Amino acid sequence: MQQSLLSKAQPYIEETIVQLYCRTFPQCLTIADLGCSSGPNSLFIISELLKTINAVCQKLGRSPPEFQVFLNDLPENDFNTIFKSTPNFYEKFRSDNGQEFGPIFVAGVPGSFYNRLFPTKTLNFVHSSFGLHWLSQVPQGIENNKGNVYLARTSPSNVYKAYAEQFNRDFSVFLSSRSKEMMIGGCMVITIVGTRSSDTPSKHCYFWEVFSKTLRDMVSEGLIEEVKLDSFNLPYYAPSIEEVQTIIESEGSFDLDWMKTFDDDWDTSEDYVNREFVHDKIRSGELVAKITRAMVEPIFVSHFGDSAIEDLFCRFAKDV
Repeated sequence: MQQSLLSKAQPYIEETIVQLYCRTFPQCLTIADLGCSSGPNSLFIISELLKTINAVCQKLGRSPPEFQVFLNDLPENDFNTIFKSTPNFYEKFRSDNGQEFGPIFVAGVPGSFYNRLFPTKTLNFVHSSFGLHWLSQVPQGIENNKGNVYLARTSPSNVYKAYAEQFNRDFSVFLSSRSKEMMIGGCMVITIVGTRSSDTPSKHCYFWEVFSKTLRDMVSEGLIEEVKLDSFNLPYYAPSIEEVQTIIESEGSFDLDWMKTFDDDWDTSEDYVNREFVHDKIRSGELVAKITRAMVEPIFVSHFGDSAIEDLFCRFAKDV
């Protein structure tokens, strides 16, 4: 799913960094990828950005700049796996783009992007994909959201308000922190899970309602304690377009150049023309459960323990 979103956003990410480079021509182009994770996508967007700059330099007859690349994620992220892949990354990149390209310096920066991560005025370009819908914490005061793991159609109004306010605080801190770290004229591109309108319930609410239903079934069978479910909420929020725009404008650190929206499905292999048709319900449910497990397993295990994890996602696949 993340790869699908990256591919859709890639042309806009590349256009932005080309405009930045041609406007400033830095000797060293400093790029930060916030929420890099540790899978096959960790260096994908960095590779594409460097290839884009290389093509522009060749077109303009300029020598490529040096590159400083910062990869950020939470301290528990598997940075060692990323670092082990960098020799092959360097070798393949120079083989494909020329030995004179670079040099490229890659560093890991552990820490929450809801805090300062870099010295003042050190970054030219910031990228973050599929990360900012994860909140710094579960909103407070939502103890009455019992039986749900996130916003649901049955959630009380204070729960919706608490989630929106938590996102507002977190996103404002993120913008303020990045504004101090970026050089004058720097740019930032963010890809985030969201909703098109704040007037209608999010499809992501419906999705997590299915997850909640699976958990409630396990509670009714005595496999999970009810008190555990009632005290569990995801630190996740899918904002509307209006919310994102309002926060950026009110926080005031950045100018909003453009905002694009992309439709995507949890099962990215499905038919985009006939979106109501599912080719294989069983396979699709298993795929969605696998994606969901990759996202929430650590959070779930820390709260419920690992004894029910296999049963949960087998059941969830069937419910999907």
